[in-house]
Amino acid sequence: MTGLTILLVATDDDRLRAALTLAISNAALGGRTRLYAHEGAVSALIPATAPAPALPAGQPGRADLLVMAQDTGVELIACQTGLAQAGIGIDQLVPGVVAGGLMGVLADLGTDRLITF
Repeated sequence: MTGLTILLVATDDDRLRAALTLAISNAALGGRTRLYAHEGAVSALIPATAPAPALPAGQPGRADLLVMAQDTGVELIACQTGLAQAGIGIDQLVPGVVAGGLMGVLADLGTDRLITF
């Protein structure tokens, strides 16, 4: 199966949910899957501290989707520049997130499909 690399550039709930759902689905099907949170999108990888927006019954929230992503093997990568710009330490993100750069993500793209949200 072809791999999938998702470039997350926005943090609105709809885009984040779509990106995470796509990542989880691809990983569950056995494809290598990476989600790279670019610049300001690194905040999407901070554990939720505010109440989540109301969702229809049975739909997982952001925190649950992040856990599901990691459980299915999605590699979560936080932009090093974004972390520095926001003054966020890697230890402030959900466990398991690694810091990286866009050049590294592209250099390791191989035959992955690249999608931007």
